Amino acid sequence: MTTLRSAPQSRMQYVWPLREDARTVGHARAIIRTELSALALSADVVDDAVLMVSELVTNAFMYGDAPYELMLHVDAKEIMCVVVDSSPALPVPSPPDVSAEHGRGLHLIARLSDGFYGCHPQRYATRPDLVGKATWFALPRQGVQGNVVPIRPGT
Repeated sequence: MTTLRSAPQSRMQYVWPLREDARTVGHARAIIRTELSALALSADVVDDAVLMVSELVTNAFMYGDAPYELMLHVDAKEIMCVVVDSSPALPVPSPPDVSAEHGRGLHLIARLSDGFYGCHPQRYATRPDLVGKATWFALPRQGVQGNVVPIRPGT
């Protein structure tokens, strides 16, 4: 793990290079569970974040390109988890299909994060000479508040 320097002193940032094999998903889940549990977050917030990180890393591993990087940003109000891979292809949510074995990850992330998720080009933290894409979600430290916005195809 590498701790990154942040402009605002109230924000902690961490980054982990991830393995380039199938074990990377379990490794990422373990990292996030350990780090967020140490912050005394509610079990629901930790469980939701672990599930969403699992989805992001799985998508990066299945559809993106190595190298992979996991980042965690923590401040007084929220946590943000980011997965970086080197593929320029942006993720696109699949049309809802209850019988499909795959294709629900982004819908799940949208729902659990109350719509606070996205994807954008980003330099790697551990290798600033490389540019990839960052897929991320954010959660309030106290858990998602308010109503869940329904997921609409194409949004």
